[in-house]
Amino acid sequence: MDLLDGGKLPAAFFAPASSSFSDFLSAHAPDLLPGKRAQALANVTIDAPHGTTIVAVTHTNGVVMAGDRRATMGNVIAQRDMEKVFQADDYSCVGIAGSAGIAIELVRLFQVELEHYEKIEGATLSLDGKANRLSLLIRNNLAMAMQGLAVVPLFAGYDLESDDAAKAGRIFSYDVTGGRYEEHSFHSVGSGSVFARGALKKLFRDDFDEADAVTACIQALYDAADDDSATGGPDLTRRIFPVVASVTGDGFRRLGEDEVAQITQRVVDERMSHPGGPNAPLRINGGGQSA
Repeated sequence: MDLLDGGKLPAAFFAPASSSFSDFLSAHAPDLLPGKRAQALANVTIDAPHGTTIVAVTHTNGVVMAGDRRATMGNVIAQRDMEKVFQADDYSCVGIAGSAGIAIELVRLFQVELEHYEKIEGATLSLDGKANRLSLLIRNNLAMAMQGLAVVPLFAGYDLESDDAAKAGRIFSYDVTGGRYEEHSFHSVGSGSVFARGALKKLFRDDFDEADAVTACIQALYDAADDDSATGGPDLTRRIFPVVASVTGDGFRRLGEDEVAQITQRVVDERMSHPGGPNAPLRINGGGQSA
């Protein structure tokens, strides 16, 4: 956005406007939005790095999100230590799957969008409001998605307006058109999501605490890496471990590298004797074995 003579900001910066930063850019600098850039005139295939598997699990105090570190470009490992889980604001986080460059840019815009709203309105958006804002940003990227540069994030946070603290952790998934869907208990996106969700179905319990949720996420990512070549497992030699974030009533917290390494090492050690992972109990409510 060009400055006026004398280095002064353009008048648009001082005019009354909506609390949406993306709307402001749409009106005054649309070329800065990922989905508003010039599109190719013909069908093309763009070979760009892609992020893969993200998982999220709720627990009695909030929600945990984790992502593997691998980015792929076709059959090549483009990056081994990519970060795919980010803080959205004080009480929410977002994980990315899909075209890595566009996804990271969209996350940065989403972070500014939430901060801008808070500064203009003097209050934070509700968790539903944040989820809806992210939906709009994804919808604006539809033209790029049609050319193969799709972004499919996973959004999670702590609902400060919830009457039940044990159910305040919430998870939202999206499709490439911006469709928003609330998930319950756990969810996963990315190329290894089918395997990760299968693992979480057997591991999840309603009485999970934060430590249980973190362990379940790492177990699920291990299973995803075991069956999906695009998902990276823990790299013990390079000391590359999943990125894990927790959101509770106390706010966002990214788990330290040493903490994640310790939990991951325990998971790997257990897998040495049980490669398929922990067995889910067959007994239900103290009754006989299920069919």
